[in-house]
Amino acid sequence: MKPKFYRKVLKRPHQKVQPSQNFQRKILPNGMVVLFEKRELPIVSVVFAVRNGGMNEHESEKGISHFIEHMLYKGTPNRNSKQIATEIEKNGGELNGFTSEPITAYWCKMPSKHIDVALNVLSDMVKNPIFDEKELEKERQVIFEEIKMRRDTPRVYVSDEIQGLLYDKPLGQNLIGTHETMNSIKREEIIKKFKEVYTPNNMILVVVGDVEFDKIVDFAEKNFGDEKGKIGLPKIKLRNGKKIEKRKGIDQASFVFAYHVPTSNNKLSYAANVLSVLMAEGMSSRLFSEIREKRNLAYAVKGESNITKEFAYNLIYVGTMKKNIEKVRKLILEEFEKVADGLTENELNEVKEQLIGNHYISMEDSQMQMVNLLMHESDGDVEEFYEFEKKIKEVKLGDVKKLASEVKKKYSYLALVPE
Repeated sequence: MKPKFYRKVLKRPHQKVQPSQNFQRKILPNGMVVLFEKRELPIVSVVFAVRNGGMNEHESEKGISHFIEHMLYKGTPNRNSKQIATEIEKNGGELNGFTSEPITAYWCKMPSKHIDVALNVLSDMVKNPIFDEKELEKERQVIFEEIKMRRDTPRVYVSDEIQGLLYDKPLGQNLIGTHETMNSIKREEIIKKFKEVYTPNNMILVVVGDVEFDKIVDFAEKNFGDEKGKIGLPKIKLRNGKKIEKRKGIDQASFVFAYHVPTSNNKLSYAANVLSVLMAEGMSSRLFSEIREKRNLAYAVKGESNITKEFAYNLIYVGTMKKNIEKVRKLILEEFEKVADGLTENELNEVKEQLIGNHYISMEDSQMQMVNLLMHESDGDVEEFYEFEKKIKEVKLGDVKKLASEVKKKYSYLALVPE
């Protein structure tokens, strides 16, 4: 159960979105944050989340947040696991959750006439899990299988493992945990962590859809107390590393190239976002053109930004032949140098327009919007999400060129190659 995510009713594609139009935010007396965006379609997306994830864990407990996520679907005193799923799905809904570095979330999407079902089921899950011993041991085995699945999917594996070359432990460890940590985590530790973290002052409730804000607030105020919890502070230390790993039974090399960028509490993070799109996000990107279209060295050339207020990096994934790994690495570095030396205002403005357009397209789906609002609240300023177009337009040519020039000095890469 893993992620990866606004829409306004707009008369013009690029008019400025005013948060006050359809968006509301309220902090309840117990500290819970409630976010709401009104929609006209009869669909609602709802998420309960806690401000705790992989980056808040100690090295010895890595994977405990993800383990708790799994267990919250296994039953409460009011509903067993089948009843949890049935109440959502038989009313036309979808149910899922995810664990990320900064948060753990439980969500559903369903017809808005069933908002009461959504709120009741999800709140029961985050308030009253029973952590049944037998179910816990069974779910431990499920997570072992999830670990194997991610390892056996090369593109997923290298994307997971690159973080270990960018940061020291514990952030450098995979948030899903390892066989060793998952074997060592006991039920008592899970319950202790749950009681520390799953309290109203650490919770965010986001609702996007055709319902009423006052009803959402009233439900939250009546169904949550004033318990106070604590969140572990992340210890983040940057590093850089390079690694080539061999594996039997694969035919293609999976190569991921990554570099640190400014965090989301730095306005240069928008320049980093622009740089990622310019280099490898889309068929018109520079590296897609250079690596795939001009040289036919790969099928997949993909870019991605992972930017939070605590840590941030961009990555580029390329699936290619083992013999072409070094050639691809050099092409990537050469293209960054070309950007640093010769990026023009015209090309920069084209990429800005691409980013702004993609942003508005992402608003269309209520579920995607729900996650967008959640992640921005987690980062500390949800209303800045509505200022995205303005922030992107303010990105300066010199800032993008400077970020590009710094990549060659400190970068990491991981290649998983056929043995």
